[in-house]
Amino acid sequence: MKFLEYTPLDSINLFLDHLNLGESTIKGNLEAFSCKHTGTDRKLSLSLEHEILDYLGQSSDSDPSSPVEYLSSRSSRRTLIYLVLTLSHMYPDYDFREEEWETFKQIYDTYLFEAARI
Repeated sequence: MKFLEYTPLDSINLFLDHLNLGESTIKGNLEAFSCKHTGTDRKLSLSLEHEILDYLGQSSDSDPSSPVEYLSSRSSRRTLIYLVLTLSHMYPDYDFREEEWETFKQIYDTYLFEAARI
């Protein structure tokens, strides 16, 4: 992945810099990255893909409402892998691959269930 300078995002970032929503405040910004894998990204992507597939193959999670089941779809796995790669580029001091899969699954389930309630 490669960071892309995209000036149209500047005006959106000014808006997101301090967005007051009453009880909550959003401080954020948008950045553009290419989705073409570099050598390191390609290795990490394949590693994550195999790790997810291994987990799904060993999983005894029979709950059909579990959001982790969506990872059986290749496009969903790719979206997750792009997210990890993007976060790794944005925050190079943190290794997002170090999370234990069970911990990540709990976080993922919680966020998806919360998002579904909104």
